Amino acid sequence: MKKNLTNLYIFLFLVTLLTTIGFIFIYSSSSAYALERYNDALFYVKKQFLGLVLGIVGCIFFSVIPLPFLKKAAPFFFLCALLATAATLVPHIGVSIHGSHRWLSLMGFSFQPSELLKLFFIVYCAYFLDKKQFTLHSLVHYTQLLCVIGITAGILLLQPDFGQMVTLSLTAAILFFLAQVPLRYLAFTAIPVLPILGLLVFLKPYRFHRILIYQNPWKDPQGAGFQIIQSLIAIGSGGWTGLGIAGSKQKFFYLPMHHTDFIFAIIAEETGFVGVCALIVIYALFCFVGLKLAASMQDLFPFLCIAGIIILITLQTTINIGVACALLPTKGIGLPFISYGASSLLSHLCMIGIIINCVKNAHHSITSARPR
Repeated sequence: MKKNLTNLYIFLFLVTLLTTIGFIFIYSSSSAYALERYNDALFYVKKQFLGLVLGIVGCIFFSVIPLPFLKKAAPFFFLCALLATAATLVPHIGVSIHGSHRWLSLMGFSFQPSELLKLFFIVYCAYFLDKKQFTLHSLVHYTQLLCVIGITAGILLLQPDFGQMVTLSLTAAILFFLAQVPLRYLAFTAIPVLPILGLLVFLKPYRFHRILIYQNPWKDPQGAGFQIIQSLIAIGSGGWTGLGIAGSKQKFFYLPMHHTDFIFAIIAEETGFVGVCALIVIYALFCFVGLKLAASMQDLFPFLCIAGIIILITLQTTINIGVACALLPTKGIGLPFISYGASSLLSHLCMIGIIINCVKNAHHSITSARPR
């Protein structure tokens, strides 16, 4: 238990460090744009601070809520998050930004319910896999969970949020493996799913175009390839040690989404290869320590909750960095704890609260033991 608490403190330090880095570079990357558009260089920092405050409240709430209650209430929380995400598709309720219907407007603030859906999706999967672990060899129970995942994926695709759909589906697949769902079920699921993903790409010309541009962005340097090229220019301009914090040139209206999806490029430009390596090491330690915490859980539900959260955040990090470096096609996925997005920060800090809760209650058996 003492070793777990030590790892938890290290883990929380890494989360604090990443969040602090986020605020530094949100200000650095967005101040000029915010001053030009809103006449307030701190505009995005203030909104992110609101997300931080709400996130800390959420973190405290999920760290003290009784874990057995969280487990029992998992279907209810998930259903509420799913309905809120579906509400973004309703005219006059959902808010469209950059052609995607992912936001709800509450008292003048835009909120992205799919961010909370990520959290409760993981908790629900952990709940279901724990509850049905002795009967998951039954194709009926496995199909039930696949239907839930399919409905979730369908709603995300309608927004559209292809990147979120892929990351959640991959996370669910890894949780299936960790819960020892028969491999033949996973194989039979992958056989039709992979062609469907390919079809989804081809049915939407802009998705297929992104793949073509990703292979050679210089085919359309002033159009679809512009963002990737500007990102590579920013990364390349950083050299070994960077131009210094606040020294970025690409943030002056060259690189779109410089404080959200492409903030990694600004970090690379301002801190260079050394700074980027340090950031990647922090994320790697976050993943390593988080998975150690998961592995220390004796019960299946907390094990899957922690593992699912760490896997999801690590996947998002990998995809974001891969996109910024032109190693993956462009997707609208932010850098966890760092990219601007109050809803995202709120969601991730709530996830940290659940991890704290699981570690604190590791010595109390609330569920059946994990399979070994």
